[in-house]
Amino acid sequence: MDFLPDSHTFVLYSLACVLLFVTPGPDMSLWLAKTISGGRRGGTAAMLGTQVGCVCHTVFAAIGLSALLAASATAFAAMKIIGALYLLWLAFSAIRSGSALNVKAEAKPPGSFRSTFLLGLGVNITNPKVVLFFLTFLPQFVQANDPHAAQKLFFLGLYFVAINLPLAFVLILGAEKVVAWLKARPRVLRGIDFTFAGVFGLFAFKILTTQAR
Repeated sequence: MDFLPDSHTFVLYSLACVLLFVTPGPDMSLWLAKTISGGRRGGTAAMLGTQVGCVCHTVFAAIGLSALLAASATAFAAMKIIGALYLLWLAFSAIRSGSALNVKAEAKPPGSFRSTFLLGLGVNITNPKVVLFFLTFLPQFVQANDPHAAQKLFFLGLYFVAINLPLAFVLILGAEKVVAWLKARPRVLRGIDFTFAGVFGLFAFKILTTQAR
């Protein structure tokens, strides 16, 4: 079980994953829009597509970061610093721009399960922000001198998907109520934004101060 992080890191990572899930973004907007226009089947297809995309990002990021670590622990540490700066930017953007919840029911007939799945996969896997996020987020929970870093990177990425799946199914089941509730309560969305910014800002500060020692 060398791929498992220590209990403290595991708890922090789990909380970060849940916070990421409840912060509305393009993937969530797509699930909700497809659910409203095409029913739960359409929302599920889109959601599964985006989650398969996350698995692909996990594989690519883990392979690339593992190769970087094998080549140079210093370069890997530099990537962690870059990642921390990116997390600070995400925190700033959350406060400046707010949550990206954009749900509009489509007038055209819903597509097939396969086409909607592929749409979700395509939206996720071609999003450069998702690529950058996986490359900078995962290393924050792995030490540069950890001999089992590669296995942990794979585990953390797949665990992220495992947390998302049940929460996403619950979200899709109550999609219309969730959308109506959130739109009627913009302060809740702002509260999520500030919570996201605060937590990820603290993550980034801790990483930067640790690396500077």
